[in-house]
Amino acid sequence: MAELSKKDRMKIPRQDMPVQEPDARVRNFTEVALGFSKEMAQLEAQRCLQCKDASCMEGCPVEVPIPDFVGAVRDGDMAKAVQIMKSKNNLPAICGRVCPQEVQCESRCILGKKGEAVAIGRIERFVGDYELANKTYAVKKGAPTGKKVAVVGTGPAGLTCAVDMGIYGHDVTMFESLHTPGGVLVYGIPEFRLPKAVIGAEIENAANALGIKINSSHIVGRTLFIDELLSEYDAVFLGTGAGLPMFSPIPGINLNGVMSANEFLTRVNLMKGYLFPEFDTPVWVGKKVAVIGAGNVAMDSARCAARLQSLGMGNGGPGSEVHIVYRRSSEEVPARREEVHHAQEEGVIFDFLTNPIEILGDGKGGISAMRCIKMELGEPDQSGRRRPVPIEGSEFDMEVDQVVFALGTNPNPIVFVNAEGLERKRQGTVVANQETGRTTLKGVWAGGDVVTGAATVISAMGAGKRAAADMNEYLKGKTAW
Repeated sequence: MAELSKKDRMKIPRQDMPVQEPDARVRNFTEVALGFSKEMAQLEAQRCLQCKDASCMEGCPVEVPIPDFVGAVRDGDMAKAVQIMKSKNNLPAICGRVCPQEVQCESRCILGKKGEAVAIGRIERFVGDYELANKTYAVKKGAPTGKKVAVVGTGPAGLTCAVDMGIYGHDVTMFESLHTPGGVLVYGIPEFRLPKAVIGAEIENAANALGIKINSSHIVGRTLFIDELLSEYDAVFLGTGAGLPMFSPIPGINLNGVMSANEFLTRVNLMKGYLFPEFDTPVWVGKKVAVIGAGNVAMDSARCAARLQSLGMGNGGPGSEVHIVYRRSSEEVPARREEVHHAQEEGVIFDFLTNPIEILGDGKGGISAMRCIKMELGEPDQSGRRRPVPIEGSEFDMEVDQVVFALGTNPNPIVFVNAEGLERKRQGTVVANQETGRTTLKGVWAGGDVVTGAATVISAMGAGKRAAADMNEYLKGKTAW
């Protein structure tokens, strides 16, 4: 494609991602966003100004050379684009789908200052999908070092660390508590946002090329312990995420029909509840569902519930409703704007400035309603967002028969059994150096949600990459503990 002048590039409109129509997609679990064609990817890549001091790279936790890979796409050299991308990002087909580029790389794009930023994430997805389909890039294992590394957790932090350690030449074994590798990527993110075939292909390609061994159904803290790993391996990386759900301490949370988003999404995604009866793992959904919270996990839960209702599962069917109940206003919603927009298109109802104070029983162990109170925004709290304050006398009952809590997560403490010397904070997160991933226990590194609390896929990958670099230096004797 011919190169355009800067003035002509700025005239090209940002390319819209083709998507399934809302009325159709709410009745299936196939991917909503359909991806760029080659022509669309190249046209969008033409918009990049190829800045000499590319500020977009400052927003990338894994430091992808963004102008270089975008320029290669513009020129039609997809193999080169893949090579540039893979030099920093081991999972581009995944990141292109789920990373919040709008608040990371794209937020720093010069074009976004006066108009719309280059759709870096959508081009990244195109490059990742191109590589999965054409396999132009073969990751190579480095010369064997004789060192053995254990990686606990196969989510984005663990996978990134494992791949980099394999490239460095170390012998890598991964441990996964569930029966399928991928961590939150497989149990937490719905098929319609991140197809499991994409995750499986990314993991399989890397594991096969680097000889990474993956031991599923191994629960560190039960099946084996960190001190045992330290006696067998030269280094241990903890990428166990934050899988312990949080609930509001209100009356009624033990009623049937109340569950965490973790449980709900795991039943839908990992156990393929949406494919019942093809898979004999049914998942129940109410006729009137309330999802508490407004992050990406809440959006995923609400959109899954709407689909299950449309498929007639549980109490679903005509007249069904799904509500997002959030104690702040629409301006403070932490979820990606794209996910909020898609949820609204799919019929999810948003109840802002509303907070549950009690879940009411039906006398049979189930739920009849949820008592709520209206809120107003006061002064900013420590997060910088205005603190929600209850309005006296504004209580009301919302008719619901299922409540899903999506209020965040903490690390599961089971991982840390027999790990004396591994310091953790009050919330259960591991104390680790943000630049190196080193913990307070010699030979153990950690990164991702187990250190930061629930965050993004790409930030976890960045932590895994930084830890791998430091582990490699340590194992090669270049640094002391």
